[in-house]
Amino acid sequence: MLTAKQLESFRETLQNSLKDVEDRYEGNEHLNLKRATLHESIGELSSFDQHPGDEASDLYEREKDMGLSEHYQFEMFGLRRALEAIEKGTYGRCETCGEDIPLERLEALPSTLFCVDHTPDHRVSHSRPIEEGVLMPPFGKFEKDEEDENVAFDAEDMWQQLETFGSSESPSDFYRPPGDYNDTLIEYDEYRGYVEAYENYVGVDMEGNITIFPTKAHQQYENELDEEGIMTAFGDLPAYEHDPYVEGDD
Repeated sequence: MLTAKQLESFRETLQNSLKDVEDRYEGNEHLNLKRATLHESIGELSSFDQHPGDEASDLYEREKDMGLSEHYQFEMFGLRRALEAIEKGTYGRCETCGEDIPLERLEALPSTLFCVDHTPDHRVSHSRPIEEGVLMPPFGKFEKDEEDENVAFDAEDMWQQLETFGSSESPSDFYRPPGDYNDTLIEYDEYRGYVEAYENYVGVDMEGNITIFPTKAHQQYENELDEEGIMTAFGDLPAYEHDPYVEGDD
């Protein structure tokens, strides 16, 4: 149990803390949130003549003010509740279990109304803006490279495609700059929009007829096979290699 002197000391501490928070909140004019709209808070009549980048910066600052305002209000609410508990004679006892809160905890956190075992702060909130769901590395739920039997064009493929047009990274951003600029890109040698090289020049119509389009990719593929010594005509292959239902000699 707290003595009358200790209660008075905590009361004074809480009152001073509450006044300090209220003064800061009022001194900041409620972080400009008394004004009805974003444009009023930044001194603009409309966004018609504003650069999109400036609009985004203003929106970010507005959202930050809203977060700080919520923090101020939550802090004042906790301090007022603690002062009310002193008036009711319940200050210093856990609201959940009724046990005395250790003096060391009250000195470190005078506004607390719970013991360590029953404090609501044990639960860490993971509530985040919905748009952050796609920012989890690497590419969050839209990166499907690790999934079995999945060759879909996902967010990673999209980024690799867009990155070839330029990004904010350059060789100067690397501790050991690569010799080729393309090596600064993510998996630059990976195929774009297809899995196997031949898919880039092979076409199949509705009746199953296969057509080979003599493109540069086709020629490059044949050259690679020649270099590896594995270039062969379809008819030279054993039956069990071109017909999967034919069993081999082994």
